Parts: sequence; C-alpha cells; structure tokens
Amino acid sequence: MKKDVAQGGIDIVTESIKTTDISAITVNSATLEKMIGVSDRRIRQLAEEGIVVRAAKGRYKLKDSIMNYILTLKVAMEAAGTDSPDGELDLEEEKAIHERVKRHISELKLQVMKGELHSSGDVERVMTDMLVSIRARLLAMPTKLAPLLVARNDAGYIRTAINREVLDALNELKDYNPKDFHGDELVDDDSEDYESAD
Repeated sequence: MKKDVAQGGIDIVTESIKTTDISAITVNSATLEKMIGVSDRRIRQLAEEGIVVRAAKGRYKLKDSIMNYILTLKVAMEAAGTDSPDGELDLEEEKAIHERVKRHISELKLQVMKGELHSSGDVERVMTDMLVSIRARLLAMPTKLAPLLVARNDAGYIRTAINREVLDALNELKDYNPKDFHGDELVDDDSEDYESAD
C-alpha cells in the first residue's frame, strides 16, 4: 500500500488491487469537500437535499454523489442562458432550477420505491444468480437423464423426459421475485444525526 498526496491536498491510498466497480466506494466528508470544492456545511446541505448520497454517518457514496452533483451542475448550466442581462444571477431562477433537480431526484427515488426503476448492480446480481442457476440445471441434465434413459427404446418417452427437464429449468427463469431487484436504495438516510453547522 502506498500513500500519495495528489494536487489539491487530497490523500490517495493506492494498492495493487484494481477496482472496476466504483459504486461501492465510500468517502468521508473531508475528501468529498476537496473533490467537488465545497464546504462541510454545503456537503451536509447537499445530503439533506438528496444530491450527495449518504452511506453511513460521515460517509458518502462516491459514485452516486458525484453523478448527482454533476447532474445538478448540468441543469444549472442549461439554465445559465436565463441570467439577467448584467451577468447577475437571478435568485428566483436559481431556486427554480434547484427545485427542478430536487423534483427529478425525488421522482427517481419514487420509481425505485415502486419497483419501476432498478440499479444496474441489482439487475446484474439477480440476473447473474438466475443464469448461474439455470446453467447448473442444464449441465446436470445429462447426468440425471442418462441412467433413466439408457435402457429405453421408446423415442416418445425419451423426448418427454428431456422436454420435462428443459421446461423445469426454463420455469425457474419465469419464477423470479421482483423484490429481489431492490438493493440498498430504500434505506432512509434522513434519520442520521447531523453535526452542528460551522
């Protein structure tokens, strides 16, 4: 393990392990502050608004927080054409943009709660489990059926036995539980105790 100090004073710990899935990485408030260039108080405000995603007290999901923050900035940039002629920001317009982003995030959370939207990680996990299971059943068929069918000369019986095993394996694909697709998205972060503002 090697500790490097990157530009801007952010401590980065590097290991020989490569990570391809950054969705599980969490960071503390100080690291997130330095990454997006805001104060600790602003991080807490963004967390209250659902833009920065809490993983635990004082820890934030890096990928989701950065993506939500970028989305907020994009919406603000798109609305930048409506600034007042003298270059000053229109407070009412900024509030409207902010509320629009919050509404969008709330709509996404509602879709998750209704089971209409699933994270790619949850879909990958459930589908991988289902496909591994069906693969195992299909690979086990010859071992299971060979002793039963070795002495049979009746093609109809053999066809029926093989067909029954294939259908049993395929039925496993249709008998999924939609609740399996829910991961940690429904955890209520609002109950966390907040530190007092600076």
